[in-house]
Order: sequence, then structure tokens, then C-alpha cells
Amino acid sequence: MPRLCIAHMVRNSLKFVSWKDRKAVATDLKKIYRSLTVDEAGWELSDFAGVRDEEYPTISQRWQRLWPDLITLFDYAG
Repeated sequence: MPRLCIAHMVRNSLKFVSWKDRKAVATDLKKIYRSLTVDEAGWELSDFAGVRDEEYPTISQRWQRLWPDLITLFDYAG
């Protein structure tokens, strides 16, 4: 089973990204996991896919596949 903490997800996602795009992709991923609600995070993931899937489809596919387990982080938002 893959590691599901956000740090591991981001690190694994960036493996697929060229060096010139890493900062921008990391910034886009940050919008997902720094969202205030599950709904907002879902919208951000959809936006990410719309912008990045042409070049990096593997990233959003993995996040979407693991989404039910990843969103548990919002259970601990304070």
C-alpha cells in the first residue's frame, strides 16, 4: 500500500515532473492540501488536473485514486 501522508504524496508526485516545472507543480499541489474543506480540495484537484494532465496525467490520476484515504486529513483540521 502506498504511503498516504501528504509529504510522501507530494514527493512521489514530483518524481514525474521535469526540474523546470517542479516549483509550479508543487505550488499547484499545495492548493489541494492546504484547502480548508474537502469540497474545496476536490475543486483544487480538478483544477490541477485541468491544467497539468496534458503533461503530467499520472499525478492527478494517483491523487484521485487515493482520494478517499487522503481526505481523512480534513478530519483533523482545526
